[in-house]
Amino acid sequence: MTAPTSRRTALRLGGAAVAAAAAIPALGSPAAAARPHRFDPKPGSNGVGDPLFPTLGNGGYQVLHYDLTFDFTPVTYDFSGTVRINARATQDLSAFYLDTDGHTIDKVTVSGRPARWELTPGQSGQELYVTPARPLHDGQAFTVETVYRGNGKAPRLGLTGWKFGTDGGFASAAQSSRADTFLPCNDTPSDKATWTFHISAPKGFVATANGELTHRTRRADGSCVWHFALRERMATELIGIAVVKGTYLYGTSHRGLPLRHVVPQGQEEKYGPIVARTPDHLAWLEAKFGRYPFSVYGLHIYDGYTDALENQTLSLFSTNWFKLNADGQPGYETTMVHELVHQWFGDSVTPNDWQQAWLNEGPAVYYAGLYGEERGWSVFEDKMRTTYEKLDAVRAADGPPGLPKALGGTNIYDGGALVLYALSLRAGRRKFDTVMREWVKRFKDSTYTTEQFIRHTVDVTGDRSLDPFLRDWLFGAVNPPMPGHPDWKATA
Repeated sequence: MTAPTSRRTALRLGGAAVAAAAAIPALGSPAAAARPHRFDPKPGSNGVGDPLFPTLGNGGYQVLHYDLTFDFTPVTYDFSGTVRINARATQDLSAFYLDTDGHTIDKVTVSGRPARWELTPGQSGQELYVTPARPLHDGQAFTVETVYRGNGKAPRLGLTGWKFGTDGGFASAAQSSRADTFLPCNDTPSDKATWTFHISAPKGFVATANGELTHRTRRADGSCVWHFALRERMATELIGIAVVKGTYLYGTSHRGLPLRHVVPQGQEEKYGPIVARTPDHLAWLEAKFGRYPFSVYGLHIYDGYTDALENQTLSLFSTNWFKLNADGQPGYETTMVHELVHQWFGDSVTPNDWQQAWLNEGPAVYYAGLYGEERGWSVFEDKMRTTYEKLDAVRAADGPPGLPKALGGTNIYDGGALVLYALSLRAGRRKFDTVMREWVKRFKDSTYTTEQFIRHTVDVTGDRSLDPFLRDWLFGAVNPPMPGHPDWKATA
């Protein structure tokens, strides 16, 4: 993301806490060998303990796959949906929660059996509390299917992820915690899953979603169901569904990666040359990080959005981005690179919780800045010096880069890039490049913590002094000295 979008402003309340586990005999003891697991079902928690959003997500299960059927009517903004979730219990479960907001729930089943459910209101969103007909065992695979409906512009308890254009359609911008305005889900970045989508669009509109378009099913009334498959795991906050008056434009990267973009209808000539820059951006980044981590990529350019967002495999951009800068240069390309960097840092390698977000945004700012410098549009060192001068005040107000008090601040964006800049100077460019390349290779399709990045950096470089070095930069109350720039000082 290039700015905070669709973020919850308050935390949800209610729900049962997970009971403390009973004492377990030592492994290898006769009691441990003879005593079977005691089935003791309890409700899963209604939060996973995210430091910035403690009640975000839900405990007691892990999602393996989402299958979403979504039928949207433009102009009226009415929708109906069915989401089938394949999951696995991580404890004995008597009941569990799903995140939802703004939905009328019509039916819930668990493994094909009708389930009892109730909506528990919170300060920012709702919880769908589901009680299966039969309790679930720890490790048991199960499905939960929810049939629901609503309206895209209906009031919600929190901010919405819905973005509306002049065409009567919508696009999703769910980061950081508003996927639950589109579907009941486990809305935490720590629980990634594969996805399939079946999105209906009436005649004259197209549908989008993450992943590959596998086929379309035409209906008698002229509408069409668009079917997509995302075979790599994705966090809910990166969902990229839309129904818009758009045109698909296709291409390939330098190594043959399929590219598909969606641009406003009638503006193909304007945006065609812009999206055609994507292969060069991919080649530039693949030279640094290795192969792009997914099977397809593209841009969705939409007038109903005001920013840019790294929805997995289909970055969302406002039409407002694509203007030449004061020097007549296409400075918007740095934003295109920024969101493309996120496909590695944030989408493939995802924060385990939102306090780790500096390692999403820091690389995106860092490499976009390098790209702009290579093309003569900016001087990256100047940007880093300006950031250094101001960051002490930002640390005091918003927290240091590794311990932000909230999302969206300069500390995790420019401040995160400054941490990487300092690391590149201290470790040397060659070792730094290896650290970053091996990071996205080692943690591909998984989640991370800052502690893992620190250990990874020490392992790759063999330099134990980088442990305290990074801790000072990430967690300290003031900026450490910048390597090679003893003259850089913080401003009052």
